[in-house]
Amino acid sequence: MDILQQISEQIDLGDDEKVYELTATAIEQKIPVKRILEEGLLDGMNIVGKKFKEHDIFLPEVLMAAKAMNAGMELIKPLLLSGNIPMKAKVVLGTVRGDLHDIGKNLVGVMLKGAGFEVIDLGNDVSPEKFIETAKREGAQFIGMSTLLTTTMPVMKEVIELLRIENLEGKIKTLVGGAAVSKSYAEEIGATAYCYDGSNAVEYLNSVI
Repeated sequence: MDILQQISEQIDLGDDEKVYELTATAIEQKIPVKRILEEGLLDGMNIVGKKFKEHDIFLPEVLMAAKAMNAGMELIKPLLLSGNIPMKAKVVLGTVRGDLHDIGKNLVGVMLKGAGFEVIDLGNDVSPEKFIETAKREGAQFIGMSTLLTTTMPVMKEVIELLRIENLEGKIKTLVGGAAVSKSYAEEIGATAYCYDGSNAVEYLNSVI
């Protein structure tokens, strides 16, 4: 079996030690780092993402697969940087100010990383200013906001209004999601997209980049 296929399969199985060993072997064999990333690591997470979307696996398996993928990423990241091989796009992610919930947001981050996006995770209780400042500093194309509480939903609107004030609307796109949020609310506040889970966020981003 091809070593890149083996990496993909071991990510699906969530075996981080095996993924680390196989990735190291692939590097030794002088397989181009872009192929290791796309045909090994990302392919494995694509399989996991599809299974999660179809409810064949659940959150613990996704997190194990993400840990396995990160083991391989540790080895290839310096090579990606030195070879100037870009990730697909940068996404600033966070749970909005006043909300400390982050399980859903963390899962979205895992799925985005697994699909080849660079994720800057600001954690929870994030102010509108911090979202904007980080996106500007990092040159991010997207801001992803989550909330579980109806009381903190207006913070999402504050972020979008700040983008307008700074003439960044359209240049930095906004994704909103979380249990309290709906498609109609996203449209009402002028968010670029409503994403109901990690797989949906990946699908949307892949469709627009």
